Order: sequence, then structure tokens, then C-alpha cells
Amino acid sequence: MSAPLPSYERWGSLADKRVLVRVDFNTPVADVDGQLEVTDDFRIRATLPLLEELLAKGATVVACTHFGRPDGHVVEKYSVAPVRRRLAQLCPDVQLLENLRFNPGEEANDPEFGASLVEGFDYYINEAFSASHRAHASIMIPPMLIPSAAGPNLQREVATLTSILEDPARPFVAIVGGAKVKDKLGIVKVLSQKADQVIVGGGMAYTFQVTQGRTIGSSLFDASYLEVCAELLASGKIVIPSDARGLRVGAPFGSGGDDVVLEWGENIPDGYQGLDIGPASVATFCEIIARAATILWNGPMGVFEDDRLSAGTEAVARAVAASPAISVIGGGDSVSAIQKYGLEDQVGFVSTGGGASLEFVELGDLPGLEALRESKWNQS
Repeated sequence: MSAPLPSYERWGSLADKRVLVRVDFNTPVADVDGQLEVTDDFRIRATLPLLEELLAKGATVVACTHFGRPDGHVVEKYSVAPVRRRLAQLCPDVQLLENLRFNPGEEANDPEFGASLVEGFDYYINEAFSASHRAHASIMIPPMLIPSAAGPNLQREVATLTSILEDPARPFVAIVGGAKVKDKLGIVKVLSQKADQVIVGGGMAYTFQVTQGRTIGSSLFDASYLEVCAELLASGKIVIPSDARGLRVGAPFGSGGDDVVLEWGENIPDGYQGLDIGPASVATFCEIIARAATILWNGPMGVFEDDRLSAGTEAVARAVAASPAISVIGGGDSVSAIQKYGLEDQVGFVSTGGGASLEFVELGDLPGLEALRESKWNQS
């Protein structure tokens, strides 16, 4: 178990102090009457308790964030201007720096750029758990230079994930979905050792199915991971779909085409591709979820963005929401699904971590967390 993360509460009064807060305001935006505006301010609102507390303690507060992928260049569409406008409406006394990724030094973890960020500041707080798996300058350098701490949301993310990995109520059921098996194989390995059952769905499940001699048509498949998938299935903890729903090869999906969705049993014929789990799989998965005492869900069961192919993901989402178990939802797509079906208030904890959540589950720590713990100001 890692050492505790440092808390900003030990600083006491912040009168006349300047505090830099690393946030993740990488929010969706859209054109509204010729101007880009934030369409989902969840991440901004989530930081308000911290920002308002710092202001109440007398601090001057400045936030900094990445926004999009400008690749180290100033790109107008990736300006934080729309985010700054929304922040000004919600918390007008907090300043927001321009996009960190406009400077190539951010993603290069350049010490000089990191030092420039904290020049003139007394304290630094990392409130960006979702960016803490990146060894970027705004995450790694400030703790080396000034007193630093973890924000409350970051602390909560770490505590929640740690508790279900180290001491979960049992049965502990993990649900892992998504498109590519290579992206999630590490987390499936870890969870197969920690959970009682691991449900695998989405595109990644088809590689597991091939190891059983099943045909998958033109569904997603990665031959380089067959041996590992077979070993995981042999553990007896992995549960994969027994049937599928999908479309003919070449049919448009993801935006609601008009092709008829087909259903198959164990085998998908040539010329077709699986894009959702079938009704038998839904029944099996929901039965397992109903018996769980702890649930960790990361990744959809199919292409749920297309309503024709969302039945599996919706069923799993509703089963998790209906369960009295301790439930943690992580990963952007799983969070989007919970929000799509209006279930945010019916699950235990919704993580904003995305890739950071996956890496934390797989490795047990993140570079940004290590940087906070190793800061010389935090050594007793």
C-alpha cells in the first residue's frame, strides 16, 4: 500500500498566498451562435468546492488545464476561451491559464516549462486525477519546486479505487468492455486475480471467443493475444458473451444507419460483424451483477452510441444501477453510458479518470501521485 497523499489542509490560512491548481477542464464544446461554448461543465463544477474553499481562506487562485491535442502549437480551436467563460460564470474569482499543451514543454515534461508555471506561486494542488498518469510538466515539476498537495477529488478517486482493489466486499464482480483487447488486457489480468468474476464484453471479447473455436465473422480480432486470452479463460473467472448482435460488413453504424440488426448464437457467419452482446449474454451478465457486493465497470458492451446497438450496454448499466452493491464506474465510455441513461445518481461512484483509472488499477500507482508523495516538502 502506497504512502498517503499530502493534504492541503495542513497549510492553514492562505491569506495573501497564491495557489496554482492543476485541473482537468478538457470539456466538450460546440458552436453556439458562432461561438464555442462548453456543453458539459461536469468537470468544472466538480472542482468548485476546492476553488471556493481556497478563496475563502484568502488565497489568490489560478487554475491550469490541458484542452484537446494541439501538439505543442497554438491552435485557435483549442484555446481555453470557452472554458474560461464558463468558469467565470461559476467561480469568477479564479483565473484560468491558456492551454498547457500549446507549449511543447508540457507533454515533454520540460523542467523549464514546469518551473515557469509555478513562478510566483506559494503552493500547488493537483486536482487532475484523470491527467495524473501522464508524466507531463504541469503534473511532475511543481511538486519538486513548491509545497504541493492532492485535491479532494483526486484523493477520493485514489481512495475509492484502492479500497475496492485491496479490500472489496465479496462477491467482487468486474465488468470490462471496449473495442481492443490490447488496450484492456493488463487490467483484465489484474482483475482476474482480485475479483471473483470478470465479465468481458465489447469488441475485445471476440479474441477470447476465437480461443474457444468459435467463428466471429469480421468482428474485431487480434491474433497476437490468443494465447494470453486462452490462459485467462482457463482461470475460470472470465465470463464472455455467448451470443451477439450486429450488422453486415460495410453497414454504417455509430450514427444510426438503417440496416437491420441481426442476432447470432455462439458463431457469427462470414460477412457480418458483432457490435453488441446478445440477449442470452445480457441475461447471464445481469444475473452475475445482481449477486455482486462490489462492482467495478470500465468499458461498454458494444457500439452503444448507435441506439440499435445499445441494448447490451444499457442492460448492464441498469443492472449496475439497480444493484445495492458498492459500484464504481470508470472510463469515459462507461461514464457516458451512465449519463446517457440518466443513472448517474443511482451508482456509488463515477470516476472521471478514464485512462488514469485503468492504469491505477493495473499498476497500483500513477506518476503524478508519486510526484506528490516524493516532494521534499512532504517528507516528515
